[in-house]
Amino acid sequence: MTSSPSTPSPSTSSLSPASPSPFSPSSGGFRADVFPEIRRADAGAVLIGEWDAGNPEGQRAVLDGVARAWEETPLPYGFLSQVLFAGTDGRSVLNYGQWVSGSAHQEFVRTEGTGLADRIAAVLDRVGNVGGYGPGRFRLHGSLLLPEGEAPAPGCVVRVAFRTAGHEPARRLVDGLLEMFGGRQSGDGGIASHFHISEDGTRVVNYSEWTDARSHERVVGTQLQDGGVVKRFIAGVAGVETLGFRRYTAPRGLVRA
Repeated sequence: MTSSPSTPSPSTSSLSPASPSPFSPSSGGFRADVFPEIRRADAGAVLIGEWDAGNPEGQRAVLDGVARAWEETPLPYGFLSQVLFAGTDGRSVLNYGQWVSGSAHQEFVRTEGTGLADRIAAVLDRVGNVGGYGPGRFRLHGSLLLPEGEAPAPGCVVRVAFRTAGHEPARRLVDGLLEMFGGRQSGDGGIASHFHISEDGTRVVNYSEWTDARSHERVVGTQLQDGGVVKRFIAGVAGVETLGFRRYTAPRGLVRA
């Protein structure tokens, strides 16, 4: 389920070549450069952020620099995943992290002594004029899934965002969409839609998994047009503003096995 694009999203062929990942699976119990497991049972807190680096060179620099900053940081037990994605627009970077609990992440922020936040800030300063927002805390509220059976591996993530005027409209939006689709993700390249609500109730993010970016482009053009049932429902939920979508590929990071 998607809405209007945040920015134009050209073909993935326009992406800058990815640099070698600094993440290494040699860190015991981790898998490198894979899509995270969104519905893993031990994930009690999610951090989602997004940067606009302006151009492919800036995007590559943010990806390389932030990935390297995390590689240099000892990972505590409560850490589950930290994955960066490259936007198909050649400028955006999605930041998705999972922790066993909000308190585990807060304790990491309080006690982490390697200057991770400062090193990430230095990366963004070197790139210059990086927009977007730094990771906020979310919780997974519900998902649309394919019918029973093994789902295909994702090749693209679509981030769909909404601004909401508190927890009540956020829940009305998500619960209404889950009910509309009967908890089932439609096919045509769609794999799952995972709806996250921010801790303060001001944002809803749908982390939607697809087989590839072109499949999502086709569905947007044929099934999610203005005036359709989905967009009419969203427009009718008071306290909700649609912020659009972006497509992302090329995961870089670590996921605890």
